[in-house]
Amino acid sequence: MIPIKPVTGTSSVSGTSAATPVQAASAFLKPGALHLKALPPLSLYVHFPWCVRKCPYCDFNSHEAKDGFPEEEYLGALRSDLENALPLIWGRKIYTVFIGGGTPSLLSAAGIDRLLSDIRTLLPLDGAAEITMEANPGTFEADKFRSYRASGINRLSIGIQSFNARHLQALGRIHDDGEARRAVEIAQANFDNFNLDLMYVLPSQTVDEARRDVATAIGFAPPHLSLYHLTLEPNTYFAKYPPQVPDDDTSAEMQDMVEALTTDAGYQHYEVSAYAKPTRQARHNLNYWEFGDYLGIGAGAHSKISFPHRIVRQMRYKQPKAYLEQVRLGAPIQEEFEIERGDLGFEFMLNVLRLTGGFDPNLFAERTGVPLNAIEKPLNAAEAKGLLYRDHKLIRPTELGRRFLNDLQQMFLN
Repeated sequence: MIPIKPVTGTSSVSGTSAATPVQAASAFLKPGALHLKALPPLSLYVHFPWCVRKCPYCDFNSHEAKDGFPEEEYLGALRSDLENALPLIWGRKIYTVFIGGGTPSLLSAAGIDRLLSDIRTLLPLDGAAEITMEANPGTFEADKFRSYRASGINRLSIGIQSFNARHLQALGRIHDDGEARRAVEIAQANFDNFNLDLMYVLPSQTVDEARRDVATAIGFAPPHLSLYHLTLEPNTYFAKYPPQVPDDDTSAEMQDMVEALTTDAGYQHYEVSAYAKPTRQARHNLNYWEFGDYLGIGAGAHSKISFPHRIVRQMRYKQPKAYLEQVRLGAPIQEEFEIERGDLGFEFMLNVLRLTGGFDPNLFAERTGVPLNAIEKPLNAAEAKGLLYRDHKLIRPTELGRRFLNDLQQMFLN
C-alpha cells in the first residue's frame, strides 16, 4: 500500500513571495486533476465494534462481546491509529466527533474520559464541537452517563427502535419498553441535546402501533428524531429468514403518519430519515450529506479526506482482532483509493440529494473540485422527469424525487 501524503510546505523563487501549497502543487498537476479552492469541514468518527448481542436486522460492523472486550488495548489502538493518521490532516480543525458502533456505551466512564482526552491532546477541536455518542438503553446507568457528560460528550443518540415490548423482542433488542423510557429520562436529566432512533414497518406492526411509538418519542421532546423504515439488509439474519412485515400500502400510510405527527410537533424533516427542532440538526451527519471530510478510526471505520487536487477514501480492518494486530504493525488501513474524477458527481449527489432542502449549486464545485456542468446532462434529465427542482440558487429533489430517491440518485452514475 502506497502511503498518501498531503500537500504541505511552500515553494519560492528568488525575488518572489512564497507560493501557497495549492499554488505549488498546481505546477505539477496531471491532466484532469481536481482543483479544490478550500478544503471542506472535517469530522472525526470513532468506531466501537462490540455489542451485547447482534440484532437480526443489523448490517453494521458489530461483534458480540461474549467474553467481554479488551477496553484498554482497544483505547490504546485508537490513539495509535489517530497518531498515525495525523499527517493526512495537519492543521485542520475538527468540528464534530461521533462515537458509534456497536454499542459505545459499553465503555466505562474512565474509558470514555481517556478517549476524549486523547482526542483533545492530538487534535485541534473547535470550541463549539458537537461530540455525539451512540447509546443502547440496555446499558444505561445514571452515574455512568453523568460521567460521560462531564468528560465532554454533549450529545447522545439513543437506539430506542420501539417502545413496544413485543416489537423490541422481535428486533432482538436487549432492552424492554420500561428500560427504553428510563433511558430517555436519564438522557433528559443529563443532556440538553439528544437524538432518539426509532424504526417503523416492523414485523407484524400496525399503523396504530407505529403511531403510538412516534407519539411516545415526541412526548419526551427530544431535539432530534431519526425515524427509519426497517430494511432487510443483505447478510443479516432477517435477510436469510425474512419476517412478515407490513405491505407497501401500510408502509406508505405509516410514512404519511410520521410526516404529520412530526410536523405538528414542530420538527423539520430535513433529511430522508432525520427530523429536528430548529437549529438542532445533527451537525456530524450534515457534514456527511454535504460531502464534507471525515477521518474514521477504529475497526472498520471509513474515511473521506480531501487534498487540493484529489479526494481519498480509506477503510480500516473490520475484524477487531485483525484491526488490533494491524495497528501494532502501524498499518490499520485495509483499503485505500483515490475517487476518480468521473465518479465524483455520483458520490456527491448520492449524499446531498438526501437533504430535503437541497443545496446551493456552488457547493458542487467547492466540494468536488470539478465544475457543475460535469453533471449537466443528468441534471437536465432529472429536471425533465420532475424529480429535481433547480434555479441559480438552489438544487433540490421534488416531492416526486424524494419518493423515488434511489432512481434519482442512480441517474448520476458515471
